[in-house]
Amino acid sequence: MNIPFLPEQLEWPGLPQKNISADILRLDRLHPVISGNKWFKLKGHLQQALQSPGHPVITFGGAWSNHLIATAYAARRQGLSAVGIVRGERPPVLSATLMGAAACGMQLEFVPRREYAKKEEPGFLRRLTDRFPGAYIIPEGGAGLIGIKGSEDILRLTDTNKYTHILCAVGTGTTLMGLIRAAGPGQVVIGIPVLKGFDEWTAVDPHGFLTMEQKTSARLLPGYHFGGYARHPPELLDFMNRWYRETGVPSDIVYTGKLFFSVWDSVRKHLFPAHSRLLVIHSGGLQGNLSLPPGILDF
Repeated sequence: MNIPFLPEQLEWPGLPQKNISADILRLDRLHPVISGNKWFKLKGHLQQALQSPGHPVITFGGAWSNHLIATAYAARRQGLSAVGIVRGERPPVLSATLMGAAACGMQLEFVPRREYAKKEEPGFLRRLTDRFPGAYIIPEGGAGLIGIKGSEDILRLTDTNKYTHILCAVGTGTTLMGLIRAAGPGQVVIGIPVLKGFDEWTAVDPHGFLTMEQKTSARLLPGYHFGGYARHPPELLDFMNRWYRETGVPSDIVYTGKLFFSVWDSVRKHLFPAHSRLLVIHSGGLQGNLSLPPGILDF
């Protein structure tokens, strides 16, 4: 997949006042469906799946999952069938995300939330492979070492050595760990958790993919989840609209709205030393804004 752009300078009045510069890596422009960081987390998994042609890929997500629709589109593009295990009972009307995934040929399987919570357990996975022999299972969000290695390539798109700090939103932690592993000496990678309970490394990296040295040179910046995953109180929505008016950069209610708020708030609170050069990773996911009533956002 071609990346026809470079980091975009963030034009925000608060930065020069603090003697700080910032660029945004606009991965949201990567593709209209496989948006943001999704391709990087998926590509290694799809390469593995293509070694067993004729068998489906299976993955997991909620009603507004960026990962589900990206997997559905990418699988079809690679000539693979796909099954989506969806959290919760089937609703009377599918979300725009699920309709898009189904339009790409993904078979949707709805699972009660209590059962869905067992999705990483051997028994749950064994029942899936019994139903779909030979299937390749992609963890939710493209997580795991394969997704982490794919995410390392984000910092290889262009010369990123000039940046002192690299910031991204944290869901599964896959992208964050890839960035940490690919960062250069002296660079500080900062993750902004968008879920409750992801404020410690034990939650972000339970399988120990990062070394202690890598964790020491990186940071988690908690306090910006706005109540939890996909929660979007008026304060966040108002900020997203103001941010767009001031910078021209759209954001989403799950990930990047909270990321950009953390950047704005951290600059305001003097978190970054003078002469810092920030690279903010725009991880896409704008389709999730379709869950809002029309007219809430200005973009």
